[in-house]
Amino acid sequence: MTKSSSKLKTFSWMLWDWAEQPYPTIMQTFIFPVYLASAVATAAQNPDQAIGWATAIAGVLLAAIAPVLGRRSDVNGRRKFWVVASTLILVVIMLTSFFVEPKPEFFLFGLVLYATGSIVQESAFINYYAMLKGVTTEKNIGKISGYAWALGYVGGIILLLISLIGFALPDVPWFGIPTDDSLNIRAIFALSAVWTLIFSIPLLLFVPEIEKQPNLPKESILSSYSKIWGQLVTLRKQAPETLKFLISSAVYRDGLAGIFTFGAVLGTLAFGFDQTSIIFYGIAANVVSGIGAAIGGVLDDRIGSRTVIIVALIGLIISGSCVFIFAGYGQPAYWLFGLLLCLFVGPAQASSRTFVSRFTPAGREGEVFGLYQFTGRAVSFLSGTLWASSIAIAVNLGATGNTTVYGIWGLILILTVGLFLLTRVHPRPAVIN
Repeated sequence: MTKSSSKLKTFSWMLWDWAEQPYPTIMQTFIFPVYLASAVATAAQNPDQAIGWATAIAGVLLAAIAPVLGRRSDVNGRRKFWVVASTLILVVIMLTSFFVEPKPEFFLFGLVLYATGSIVQESAFINYYAMLKGVTTEKNIGKISGYAWALGYVGGIILLLISLIGFALPDVPWFGIPTDDSLNIRAIFALSAVWTLIFSIPLLLFVPEIEKQPNLPKESILSSYSKIWGQLVTLRKQAPETLKFLISSAVYRDGLAGIFTFGAVLGTLAFGFDQTSIIFYGIAANVVSGIGAAIGGVLDDRIGSRTVIIVALIGLIISGSCVFIFAGYGQPAYWLFGLLLCLFVGPAQASSRTFVSRFTPAGREGEVFGLYQFTGRAVSFLSGTLWASSIAIAVNLGATGNTTVYGIWGLILILTVGLFLLTRVHPRPAVIN
């Protein structure tokens, strides 16, 4: 392979972070859940808690399928196939979200789309992450992972700017779309689908598929499930520290997922951001997150993945606590400490997938990233449950006024436990291939 074709392969892989960015930015964080909570649902439907429970249910379902997806892609040589298939399903979900009207009877429909999209996106990550080692070298794997994550944030910035300038702010949105029934906001969901479809094409064309493992008997889906325990046993022998990392990261990554899921909801319901303000906030958040991911990627290759993650988690716990402590100062507090929170999210995420890639036995990337998602989603009920429970406990203990902000303590607890478990993992474990 020539140097230019190798760079094209690497960049095409990185570009998928940009391509799928509409889902975490638009559909999961800053626009769709805010639209569900503020325009579709009524207060009686408790949208903050309902979104939390939808997230928990999606996590349980993903945990049930993740190990099988990763294992079967390794054996059958279909990593790219499943990334592309999941991408197309996400496109359909985003298009369908256009039909969620701002009426209470559409709230359940919106929640189903929200949860289903979360399952599909996380499924795509299994095989996308498994490709990382194949498009990098030992010297640049951290940088490429961090830069790809930063590239995704840049895509998010552009998406939010287009959403704001073209659809949310103008009296007459682009293409003459009317504002009746929130059609201008719903059009953003359709735009997101087109974005994802177009920018996924380079991965389809220029990133090679892995080869099918030869001379292996055909394995049924039921058989794949039966071998999950065996996967864990053999991984413990080949890469015991990697297995310990999967367990620790399962906890803190669910806290990170909770930050994405409830960040915009918190800004809207606890700090009074309207739809336009939350988009401005989202743009700033993506700028800060992109900077953090890029810096974290460079540091990863120099000081190690685990060190970067530990620093990021400490930063997240401190800044998240400050969001609550200074909530009485209103929106300025959320601008300051919420953005500080964003600075540490990208490095924690990018270096997590880098750690797994570095210390996974050759040929087991899809399987291990399947376990990565499985272990994460096996406890994914935590963020939704503790978010909702923290609010409920605060209410029962007599908290008054806007109680949504109490949900952040559930996320901080998850991050703290994950940090403690991570300190028990060796920073540069040996792997037996």
